[in-house]
Amino acid sequence: MIGSPPRFQVASPPASRPLLIYDGGCGFCRLWVVRWLESAQGRLDAAPSQEAAGRFPEIPSDLFQRTVVLVELDGTATSGAEAVFRSLAFSRRGRFLYGLYRHFPGFAPLSEIGYGFVASRRVLFSRITRLLWGSDVGRPSYSLSSSLYLRLIGLVYLIAFISLWVQIEGLAGSQGILPAASYLEAVSRSVGAQRYWLVPTLLWLDSSDFSLHVICAAGTLLSALLLFGLAPLLCLILLWVLYLSLTVVCGEFLGFQWDNLLLEAGFLAILMPPAAWRLPLAGATESRRLAQGLTRWLLFRLMFASGLLKLTSGDPAWRDLTALTFHYETQPLPPWTAWYAHQLPLWLHKTSIVLMFAVELLAPLLIAAPRRARHLGAAALAGLQSVIIATGNYGFFNLLSLAMCLLLVEDAAWPSYFRRKLAAARAAAATRRRRWIAWALAPLAATIVVLSLVEIAGDIHRGMRWPAPIRSLHRLAAPFRSVNGYGLFRVMTRSRPEIIVEGSRDGSNWTAYEFRWKPGDPARRPAFVAPHMPRLDWQMWFAALSSFRQEHWVANFMARLLEGSPPVLRLLESNPFEASPPRYIRAVLYDYRFTDFAARRNDGSWWRRQVSGPYSSVLSLRRDPGESRDPPDAPDR
Repeated sequence: MIGSPPRFQVASPPASRPLLIYDGGCGFCRLWVVRWLESAQGRLDAAPSQEAAGRFPEIPSDLFQRTVVLVELDGTATSGAEAVFRSLAFSRRGRFLYGLYRHFPGFAPLSEIGYGFVASRRVLFSRITRLLWGSDVGRPSYSLSSSLYLRLIGLVYLIAFISLWVQIEGLAGSQGILPAASYLEAVSRSVGAQRYWLVPTLLWLDSSDFSLHVICAAGTLLSALLLFGLAPLLCLILLWVLYLSLTVVCGEFLGFQWDNLLLEAGFLAILMPPAAWRLPLAGATESRRLAQGLTRWLLFRLMFASGLLKLTSGDPAWRDLTALTFHYETQPLPPWTAWYAHQLPLWLHKTSIVLMFAVELLAPLLIAAPRRARHLGAAALAGLQSVIIATGNYGFFNLLSLAMCLLLVEDAAWPSYFRRKLAAARAAAATRRRRWIAWALAPLAATIVVLSLVEIAGDIHRGMRWPAPIRSLHRLAAPFRSVNGYGLFRVMTRSRPEIIVEGSRDGSNWTAYEFRWKPGDPARRPAFVAPHMPRLDWQMWFAALSSFRQEHWVANFMARLLEGSPPVLRLLESNPFEASPPRYIRAVLYDYRFTDFAARRNDGSWWRRQVSGPYSSVLSLRRDPGESRDPPDAPDR
C-alpha cells in the first residue's frame, strides 16, 4: 500500500494487552494517549518510549522519536497513522475509521501525510490542543449537566402547567372561548376512528371541565416530582402525554413554537434517565448519550434556523440591520425595559443585530466543537437568551432554551464540590452498559433526524417535494408535535395594531375591557409577566395582524363576553359590566407606538395611540322576538 509505514515483528510481544508506545517527552502525545486509552476501556495499554523502547530491539530506536508505535499480541508492530487508527479500533466507535484506513481508496496515504504533518509540528498542535480542550482531552462526561437539565425540564413543565391551569377553563372549558368538548365532538363527526391518532389526547375519555383541571393538577404534581428527581422516567412519560393532550385541544392558544419545543425536548428527555426511582448523578447509559446528542441537534436547529430564516425571508429590515428599530415596540407583550431599549441609537440597534446573527449562525456550529469552543458557544447562546429575557415576555421559551445549553457543559467545568459528589456517585454506582438500548433506539434517532431535516428544508423552500415514504412518515408523526420547525420573527412587524374590545348597554356609550398584560391604557406601564404565559393576551396580538373573519375564535371570545362567562372574564384585568353583561360589543383597531422621553416627562404615558378603524362590526346576542330591535349598525349574531 502506497504511503504505508513499515511494519515490524517483535520476538517478545505483550502478554495481556496490545501496547501503544509514545514519546513521553511530548505533551501533545501524552494528552491524546490518555483519550485513546479511555476509549479502549481496558483493552489497550500504553507506555512512554523512554521506558518501553528497550523491550523491542527489532524496532529502530529513532522511530520512537518520530511516531507512535503499536505492538500487538501476535508481535506485529505498526506505526504512524496506522498505529493510531488500529489503537482507536479497540473502541467501538473507532472501528469505522480503521475500516476506512484499510479499505477506502486514498484514505491511508492521506492519513499518513496528515500524521507526518502533525508529528513534525507537535509543539504547535500541543498549543492548539490546550487552547481548544484545556489540559484534559479525555472523553467528555455530562452526568451533572444531564441531571440538572432533567430537573430544569421538570421546572419548565411546572411553569407551563401552573400557567395554563389558571386559564384553562376560560380557554377550553365548557364556557370557554374554544371548548374542548365541542372541538372533540366535531373531530369525531368528521374523521371517525382516525380521531385517536390525528388528535392524540386523554380527553377522549372525558372532556369535562373537571378533566381539564385534573390534567393540569396531575401535570403540576408530576413536574414537582421530576424537579426533585423522583421517578424521572415515569414522570417524563406522563408529562409528555399530559401536555400533548392539552395542546391538541386548545387550538390557537397552545399552538406556539415554545409549546412544540417543550413537547420535542420533553420527548427526547424521556430517553435520558434510567428506570430508577431517583435521578442519579452517575450510571449514564448509552441511551442517555443518544438523547443528549439529539437534544443538542434540537438546540442547533432552534438557533441556526432562527438566524438562517431571517436572512432567507427576504425582509429588508434584517438585511439593512434596522429590525430592532421596530422589534421592541411591536413584539407581542413588551415589558417596560423594551421601552428603554427602543430609545437606543440606530448604530447600537444595528450592532446588536450583527451580534445576534453571529450568535444564531456561528455559535450553533460550536455545539460539536472541542470543549473550550463548545463552552464559548454555550455562553454566547445563553447570553442571547438572557438579553431576550431582559427585554421581552416569552413565557418559558427562553428558560427551556437556556436549559438545553446546559448539555454543552462538561462535568469538568463544574465547581470542585459538584465534581467530588459525582466521583462519589460513580464509585457507588453499579454501571451496566445496555448497548441493546442504543441499538433499539437507533431507528428512532434516525427517524427524528430525517423528519427534522424535512422541517428545516420546508421552512427554507416550501415547495420542496420529498419521496412519498418520507412524506407519509411526516404525516404520521405530525399529530404528536415532537419534531418541529422553528424560526421566530423571520419577517419583522413594523407597526403595532391593537384590538380594543368595548361593550355597551345602549349602543352609544362604550366602555373598554382592560386586559391583564397586553397594551391598553397608554398610561399603564408595560409589565414583566414571564415565565407565565397569558394565552389570550398573546393571541390578541396575532389576531390584530389578521382580520376578524380569519380569526374565528375572536367572535367566540366576544360572544362569551356578551354572555358574561365567568371563566372568560377571569382572563381579563377587570369586568366593567359587573351587574350584567353588555347588550352590544365591538372591537376597534388602534395603532400603538412607544412614546419618547419628552412625552414621558410631560404626561407619564408609555404609549401613544390613534384609532385605525373598526376590527369587527357591532355584535349582540340574538334576542327574543318581543324585545326591541338592535340598532342598524348592530346586526344580530
